[in-house]
Amino acid sequence: MRSSISLGTIGGVRVGLNVSVLVIVAILVVGLAFGRFPVVFPGHSVLVYVLAGLVSAVLFLLSLLAHELAHAMTARRHGIEVSGITLWLLGGVAELRGEPRSPGADLRIAIVGPVASLLCGVLFGAVAWLVGALAGAPLVAGIFVYLAAVNVLLAVFNLIPAAPLDGGRVLRAALWARWHDRTRAAITAARAGRIFGYALIALGFLELVTGVGFQGLWLALIGWFLVNAASAEEQHTQLGTALYGLRVSDVMSGQPVTAHPDETVAGLVERVVMRRRLSTYPLVDDGGRFAGLVTLNRIRQVDPRDREVTKLRDIACPAAEVPQARADEPLMDLLERMRGSADGRAVVLAPDGCLIGLLTPSDISRVVATAGLRATDPMGSRGADLTVCLLYTT
Repeated sequence: MRSSISLGTIGGVRVGLNVSVLVIVAILVVGLAFGRFPVVFPGHSVLVYVLAGLVSAVLFLLSLLAHELAHAMTARRHGIEVSGITLWLLGGVAELRGEPRSPGADLRIAIVGPVASLLCGVLFGAVAWLVGALAGAPLVAGIFVYLAAVNVLLAVFNLIPAAPLDGGRVLRAALWARWHDRTRAAITAARAGRIFGYALIALGFLELVTGVGFQGLWLALIGWFLVNAASAEEQHTQLGTALYGLRVSDVMSGQPVTAHPDETVAGLVERVVMRRRLSTYPLVDDGGRFAGLVTLNRIRQVDPRDREVTKLRDIACPAAEVPQARADEPLMDLLERMRGSADGRAVVLAPDGCLIGLLTPSDISRVVATAGLRATDPMGSRGADLTVCLLYTT
């Protein structure tokens, strides 16, 4: 979930909104302004109900942000870098660049989010009581009663022991402490999340079939997200296990087949491509320094009639856009920089800038395939604390 709108930083943590968060706002405003509020608090104009819905939506997003900030600040206190917080369609996510180093740290980072939501619920409940005690407008008190209930629901739902919910993190920490095996604990929590996700999908479709209403579609959507997120988390854990402790030099392809930037596409095809059938060709200048990257996909995009006059430098991915690494660098650090790169490849350079190796998806696949042949002490490389919300507006 990428931020589309930046909200700046809070406590040194970047905060942003994904454009999909507007769906949450729309659901809340429509559901409250034209559903719950007119029924429970009749007698106001449509404009008043819409304003009440907007206020409720903004305060709800702020409570989601408080939940994620609690995760982020606790993670930072345990030495984990936080890339940022994003509020999106189904809640919020705090992106962590690292993993807890102990079950206790894992538990504290996980549990603090629901605690923050419970505290928000108490705070909103206190405001609702105060408004009522001061004989304030019932609609105003109703806004805070609704927010108190939703935050309590948010805390309880996220404590369900199924990754990637906070309860899944709590389960992972408990199993990690019992088994002394973080990988096994993480995979178990992820599989529990997948089972729970399928259960929500089934329940959602049942509600849709029986005509209960829109809530069934929302449950199915959340279930679908949980299934996919849990599956991705399990795969990530297995990948972290496979790659933990490896250096770039352990995985890279040394002495790659190179080409000169001024060589034509046709020349490369005739000289190398049809004989070696490789997928990646780094470009090096006369001094042996890296100058760009050409792949088969880029070659295919050149019209065969233009290959004789098209130089490789004209179709190459510029050197500045290709992830670069040192041979002694931890592999997981490089994979972070490769994520989202144009061609999914990286080059390994000597201190003088000369090319000494290449890292491709095939290199990663080979090391993953042989992961079970070596002993590891995996700790993973990155994660995300997710807040998933159920929205009840009627």
